[in-house]
Amino acid sequence: MKKPSVVSFLITLMLAAAVCIQGQRPDDVKDTNGNSVTLRKGKYFIQPVKTKSNNGGGLVPAAITILPFCPLGITQTLLPYQPGLPASFKLPYALMETIVKISVPVTIEFKSDIWPVCNEFSKFWEVDVSSSAPKEPDVLIGGKAHEKNSWFKIEKAGEGAGANTYKLTTLTGTVGATPGSWLNAPQLFVTNDTAKTLLVKFSKVDDATTATTSTSRVEKLGLKMFPFY
Repeated sequence: MKKPSVVSFLITLMLAAAVCIQGQRPDDVKDTNGNSVTLRKGKYFIQPVKTKSNNGGGLVPAAITILPFCPLGITQTLLPYQPGLPASFKLPYALMETIVKISVPVTIEFKSDIWPVCNEFSKFWEVDVSSSAPKEPDVLIGGKAHEKNSWFKIEKAGEGAGANTYKLTTLTGTVGATPGSWLNAPQLFVTNDTAKTLLVKFSKVDDATTATTSTSRVEKLGLKMFPFY
């Protein structure tokens, strides 16, 4: 029988530690309807919380530099009616969980049948750990599920009227947003400046009507790189 990997054991240990600290299992991450966010097969739009200064849509892959064009970064579309591109969540290693839990590492992967550029890169999110990465590194596409720079934790960021609002954290900091090179559209990066933290909600792609009228709009346009759709 194949022995469990050390990393799988450590993730299990982290989950057990959270149970001991809180006296119960970690809370489920909730979508905009108050339902638990599911692992693997569930698809969700990751949507920044709207504010007076930010009324854009959801998160999409986008070129963040002209040269090199790849790998793509992650940007919030400026178009309010665009829900973003669907994403799914998985645990880095096989465990018996079916629900995304607060503070438990997951991978995030864009899901699309159309991906016209940068096909040599995966659709997993990752933090740029290259030698040329800036002090506040970008969040990019092209991660590897078992690499720690592709692990994200979802942390609760709102209560009461702001319930089901979250922030994403990594081993090196919190995911934030800063004006990018394309029309100042918010671009994701990792920071330790709390003022730059990006707050998000998860909207499930489970309604056939929604999937037809919104998701297909993004995909039928061939995933043209932001901001041209």
